[in-house]
Amino acid sequence: MVELLATSVDDPVARSLLTAYFRTRAASFPGNRYTTVFPAREVFEPPRGVFVVVVDDDGTPVGCGGIREIEPGPRGPRFEVKHLYLAPETRGRGWGRMLLADLERRARAFGAEEVVLDTHHTLEPAARLYAAAGYGPIEAYNDNPNATVWLGKPLS
Repeated sequence: MVELLATSVDDPVARSLLTAYFRTRAASFPGNRYTTVFPAREVFEPPRGVFVVVVDDDGTPVGCGGIREIEPGPRGPRFEVKHLYLAPETRGRGWGRMLLADLERRARAFGAEEVVLDTHHTLEPAARLYAAAGYGPIEAYNDNPNATVWLGKPLS
């Protein structure tokens, strides 16, 4: 049974998954200009956020993602989805949908009225996941140099 476990972003397992995520993004980013920034621990601690690790049926950590509180938007309190990653060999099993839904549930429990995220237009599988989960285009809410697309989803 797949498990979703909240952990510190500084935990060695979380750090390893983030390293894999950043390495994957950097290797495929147009122009080799991906900016890697490891997240600060405190922004992913309740009630400001949470970081989650996906553990497969064999007990192997295979993915991660987090939410963090950002400035309120037009709907009120909002949280940002960050660092959604699954090891390539695990994709297509529905675990990305499961992780995203879990992060949305946690954001709602923290009082979020909306979840937002930024992504890059070249990440077509991610775009399909977000569209299927009900995310739609919004105005840019940050100046992330790695992003070309900003999406949001109301939670109420």
